[in-house]
Amino acid sequence: MVSRGPVKNSTAYRVALSAVFAALAMIFSYVEAVLPFNFGIPGVKLGLSNLVVLTALYSIGAGYAFAVNITRIILSGFLFGGVSAMLYSLAGGLLSFAVMYLLKKTDIFSPIGVSTAGGVSHNLGQLTVAALVTETPKIYLYLPVLMISGTVTGVLLGTAGALILRRMGFISGSAFTDH
Repeated sequence: MVSRGPVKNSTAYRVALSAVFAALAMIFSYVEAVLPFNFGIPGVKLGLSNLVVLTALYSIGAGYAFAVNITRIILSGFLFGGVSAMLYSLAGGLLSFAVMYLLKKTDIFSPIGVSTAGGVSHNLGQLTVAALVTETPKIYLYLPVLMISGTVTGVLLGTAGALILRRMGFISGSAFTDH
């Protein structure tokens, strides 16, 4: 029997792709640490590594995507940000992942919608940790700015993710329409 390449639903394929995704997420985290995409608003960044998590969620499944997400958060925290940054990233990353997973599971939203909800919830998770750490509920006054930035970056990353997923053969049809 001749091998025709990786079987997309095999464990070995998913583990190997998880490692590639984790490495890519780390590269994106490093790029953002070295060359921050500053939009002139404190705390706002593009979140390129979330593109990798979205792609992993659709291509290799939730468990593997979750492992990629946690690996990226922990390693990036130790390498580029410290424990405090890791705490904020963990809160945003876990909430964002949970929301993206649940929305994807409904099969109602496109990757763009899933990513947008993920971007907004990531910011909400981080803002909640900031309010708890600083014991300052007024920090939620910053929420509208973070909702707008999460929506914009979520749409941008979701569009890129949908195009990548379509090119990889994990979704079909238009990348810009809901299912």
